[in-house]
Amino acid sequence: MNGKKRADIKQGIKVRIVLKQDQRSGKLTDGVVKDILTNSPSHPHGIKVRLVGGAVGRVQEIV
Repeated sequence: MNGKKRADIKQGIKVRIVLKQDQRSGKLTDGVVKDILTNSPSHPHGIKVRLVGGAVGRVQEIV
């Protein structure tokens, strides 16, 4: 599942995000969702979240 729909993402699920500085390389970071930062129901580049460790990025995959 991709991370473009807000309804698919809940607090506590494991996801892979792309950090702002990794957008060019496409490097993904694994983590657990702490907060959902995007308010709109969908976003073409992925829903922005904050992980438990504090990293902020856009969801690329739901694990």
